[in-house]
Amino acid sequence: MKNKQLSRLTPISFLQAFVIQSINLGRKKSLEQSDNDNYIQHLGLSASSCFEATARKQLEYEGALTHDQYADVIIDIKNQIGGGFSRVSSDVGAIRVENTRCPFGDRVKETPELCQMTSSVFGGIAARNFGYAKVELKKRIAAGDTHCEVSIHLDRDSSQEQAGDAYYSQDGAIISKSNHSETIVQVEEKTAQNWCHCGPAETGARQNPRNIVIGQSPSMGEVLNSMEIVAPTLANVLIGGETGVGKEIIARAIHAASGRNQEKFVAVNCGAIAESLIESALFGHEKGAFTGAYNVHKGFFERACTGTLFLDEIDSLSLSGQAKLLRILQEGEFERVGGRQVIKADVRIIAASNRPLKDLVTAGDFRKDLFYRLNIVPIHIPPLRDRREDIGALADYFLKQLSDKYQKPKKSLGEQAWRKVMLYDWPGNVRELENVFERAFLFTRGPIIEDIPVELNDSDSGSVSDGNLNMIKKKVAREIEIKMLQDALTRFSGNVSAVAREMEITPRAVHQKLKKHHIEAAAYRNK
Repeated sequence: MKNKQLSRLTPISFLQAFVIQSINLGRKKSLEQSDNDNYIQHLGLSASSCFEATARKQLEYEGALTHDQYADVIIDIKNQIGGGFSRVSSDVGAIRVENTRCPFGDRVKETPELCQMTSSVFGGIAARNFGYAKVELKKRIAAGDTHCEVSIHLDRDSSQEQAGDAYYSQDGAIISKSNHSETIVQVEEKTAQNWCHCGPAETGARQNPRNIVIGQSPSMGEVLNSMEIVAPTLANVLIGGETGVGKEIIARAIHAASGRNQEKFVAVNCGAIAESLIESALFGHEKGAFTGAYNVHKGFFERACTGTLFLDEIDSLSLSGQAKLLRILQEGEFERVGGRQVIKADVRIIAASNRPLKDLVTAGDFRKDLFYRLNIVPIHIPPLRDRREDIGALADYFLKQLSDKYQKPKKSLGEQAWRKVMLYDWPGNVRELENVFERAFLFTRGPIIEDIPVELNDSDSGSVSDGNLNMIKKKVAREIEIKMLQDALTRFSGNVSAVAREMEITPRAVHQKLKKHHIEAAAYRNK
């Protein structure tokens, strides 16, 4: 482990150091220009040598820095004072770093010129070690970007066409040549756009998970209630259920209702990752080529930074992969494979499993300690055959979605189709239901889908005993009749005579059915 020489370098002491430097510079009256941007630049240059010396002690670097060591130094300095810097892929003669968290917090947007501190600290250290540097601030949190991106060009010839501030060593002093006036104008424009932006990001509005998840059954009501409770928190969630029940939909709904809803939702199928690639896939890797280029692959944890990471089929991870995942959940940080920089894992974890993890723990196929880390809030989604009361709502939803997708009039299910839908066992659950509906929608010419492409067998009655079969059939028949009446009333705007003609019965018979099921035709006349 490193000797933490920079333990005293906190955000507060960082600002105090600049205040002290400001006083000293004010006494010396050494500034050639009085504008604020150049003032901040001079402060950064004055402090950069002190920061470099302290970082060298921590990293145990002596003599002239290599390009990789220089990257370590500037990243370590910025992260010690509250940043979230890491290295990204670079070209020959250039070093690129990204930052996900500004040491000054969101208030940096009020004073975007503070970014000049980063430029001058990076440029001053580079010029002292390599004789020349040009610092290009490509993206900035201060300018309304989601992250900061800084390129430090170390080759004078190849950087002539690049924008940025140039720094070079002359007679032992660091000289800066700033051309950032145009950049500051761009910052001001982007900041104005950020503050004037209207929409969910500004108001902080969160999407209600009930607008995403379809379900009317008591069991789905419990799922929805759990989602609404856990969504605003950072607690890990473990979603269980058969294949096709909609585990990713639930995970996305939790993300949408959370405080991270403006950040990324990254979904990973753990079962699709080869054993030898698990560590690289999750945490990323670094590789330096002989040409001097620096290549970085960002892992799923880094891509989901400040957002939500959904680990689907977590039960398919090997014990070795589980150990690697457990470490990052415990430590809250990781390193890329082949890298030296520790990266904070600011990620909300939602995992899902097709098999009960408790059974796998008992069998010795899943680590108990990892199970407890993931199973803070368990949510189980029952299969569709155990919540048939949700099928009607799902059918309405999918038929409307298909109508919008294919730009065709909305279609309804006929009696035979409804009977099959309600009696079929749906082994593929909601995913199978959606696929079957799409096929039926495409191959039905008229407004009524008379049949759906599934085959009923003896087990397709909800896996019930013969004694309860007649009761289930009666319940299904009642639900089908109610659904058909509601659909017909909707199509004909409550006109009972038109409904009777379509159903080939008398208007009196329609009125009797409406009374039996407590349906008011008048309620459909304004729809």
